[in-house]
Amino acid sequence: MPVGQPIWLPFLIPSSYSTAPLARKTSRILVYIDGFNLYYGAIKGGSHKWLNLEKYFQKLRNNDDIKRIYYFTARVSGPSEKNQAAYLEALATLSLVEVRLGRFKFKSVKCRVRACTFAGWKLFKSPEEKQTDVAIGIQMVVDAFDDNCDRFVLVTADSDLLPAIRTIKLRFPKKEIILYVPATSTIRGAATELRGAADKDKTLPLDLLRHCHLPARVPDGAGGFIEKPAAW
Repeated sequence: MPVGQPIWLPFLIPSSYSTAPLARKTSRILVYIDGFNLYYGAIKGGSHKWLNLEKYFQKLRNNDDIKRIYYFTARVSGPSEKNQAAYLEALATLSLVEVRLGRFKFKSVKCRVRACTFAGWKLFKSPEEKQTDVAIGIQMVVDAFDDNCDRFVLVTADSDLLPAIRTIKLRFPKKEIILYVPATSTIRGAATELRGAADKDKTLPLDLLRHCHLPARVPDGAGGFIEKPAAW
């Protein structure tokens, strides 16, 4: 045999060897939900308030590896306070969901009803949600720099998230940002700037909501149960 002639030894190749390309690994994703955007855009007035966020996004992104679902909101006061508290407790039992709480701040708002004939002081106190958009943006940027995911799934219609999206795309162009706009109307669902900044944008699928409710009685992990509010 000439020197340098390659030797073919087929018996040394394992029988399980395959020349087929390896399957693409599942993408790591993180989900960021603007709670009030989700509520007012897709939940309010319907029968899906007792939503299992973990189940919903596992169905929605069934080919991805969900590492964490961040739910950003603030505690309300008044008639809905107990209902929201029960829901937040129920969400806390889900292994993938992490609730992040902001706060409300009261600000003075001037009455703009032109037909109003009231002669007195026309300023009134109105609650305004604070910190949510900033908290979401910071968390997204931190996760990008720490390489905690390959894809960001963002649920909001708030254009205040534009700086965070643009920063991530500038510094980490290979990371994908997928936007889901929660909306039941075309006007609310426009979100033109936000959609334009994301790699992919969709309106949040509403038909899937009815398949993803929490049980009416959620075990609290301490021998008791968290009851679904009667009005929900």
